[in-house]
Amino acid sequence: MSNGRREGSLEAPTRHPLDWQTEEFYDEEPLFKELERVFDVCSGCRRCFSLCNVFPTLFDAVDGSDTMEIDGVPKKVYWDVVDNCYLCDMCFMSKCPYVPPHEWNIDFPQLMLRAKAARFKQDGASIRDKVLSATDTVGKLAGIPVIVDAVNATNRSKIGRKLLESTLGIHRNAPLPQYHSNTARKRLSHLKNGDGAAASPGKKTRGKVALYMTCYGNRNHPVINEDLVAVFEHNGIPLLLVEKEVCCGMPKLELGDLASVAKAKEINIPILAAMVDDGWDIVTPIPSCTLMFKQELPLMFPDDPEVAKVRDAMFDPFEYLMLRHKDGQLKTDFKTSLGKISYQVPCHLRVQNIGLKTRDILQLVPDTQVEVIERCSGHDGTYAVKKEFHEVSKKIARPVVNKVKLAEADHFVSDCPMAAEQIAQDVAEHEANTPMSLLRMAYGI
Repeated sequence: MSNGRREGSLEAPTRHPLDWQTEEFYDEEPLFKELERVFDVCSGCRRCFSLCNVFPTLFDAVDGSDTMEIDGVPKKVYWDVVDNCYLCDMCFMSKCPYVPPHEWNIDFPQLMLRAKAARFKQDGASIRDKVLSATDTVGKLAGIPVIVDAVNATNRSKIGRKLLESTLGIHRNAPLPQYHSNTARKRLSHLKNGDGAAASPGKKTRGKVALYMTCYGNRNHPVINEDLVAVFEHNGIPLLLVEKEVCCGMPKLELGDLASVAKAKEINIPILAAMVDDGWDIVTPIPSCTLMFKQELPLMFPDDPEVAKVRDAMFDPFEYLMLRHKDGQLKTDFKTSLGKISYQVPCHLRVQNIGLKTRDILQLVPDTQVEVIERCSGHDGTYAVKKEFHEVSKKIARPVVNKVKLAEADHFVSDCPMAAEQIAQDVAEHEANTPMSLLRMAYGI
């Protein structure tokens, strides 16, 4: 598989900082000039046709135009292309031969983000999109004990789902997360003090971890944080909850609301940077949130030393465990084999370029085989829950669903619980599960 390198070149692909604070970034004339240039290259290459619905939308428009070239495509169709992009970054990372340092300098995801940002600045967003991206606000409201049962009941009922579809445009069959009033922060309150000495430092780890729980991991899927804590504590790694956290900003980034991303950064980064200064490494349980701190914020704020500090101390949990294992600091006292595992690798984990660390850790368990599926789940943030995109998202997920069915594995997992739900919905013999829960099972803790 290509790593996005220029044809015949050994140079690694590079990302340029996002020039989002200039007026030209949002100016429609230069934006559409760049969209036309990049779309022209893409329609001539067509290497990304099978990744998502962005490129079939573009190519069908070109092929159906009078000229059969990009100059024959109406500009309003450009927005159909933009709307189908959920910023997974896989075209940049795995397919495109024209990424920087190639002279054509194509970074398709950044261009889509620019278009989303320009439209958001001019037109704002729909009520639905504002609600879906307001994870903190919605989570706090839906998690109130008196309200949470009603919210969850509505999300499970046919009448409630029809109402959500007709009023907000949320597809009636899309998997929606459950809300918990007993949040992960409440369940893991014993970690607020960060008691306990650090474990032995490794070559790249400092032996104690600050846990950024994420909106989803705190209010929608708290068990993912409980499993992480159990595994890390079993390995003698002290943990401390990040004292105060807000959404990482990924939902707002996907909406093009870069000002809100900056506001979240101003809250999260000083707190996280101070923890790094105190000797803590940082781990999050959700790949998209990890990527936000590893890549997206550094691209938006390339000259901010605090952002860089957090980036360099941020780890995927299995990446962290594998680094400990390489230094001889991971326990392998497994009590239960896991058999055959069908494992879908989320796009936002693949983009981190850390390799298949989840697979490598799980395969340390005796009599365990992991079959890797490096294809998109089609969920991708809020894309799969929107009425107009849900069926397309299911089509994108179909190759993963078919591979899971053919694998006849004992377990199906994905590092992203939302991706797992999307796939498991069409695989009757499996429930959505996470790799950390399997690792905890293998340890018998």
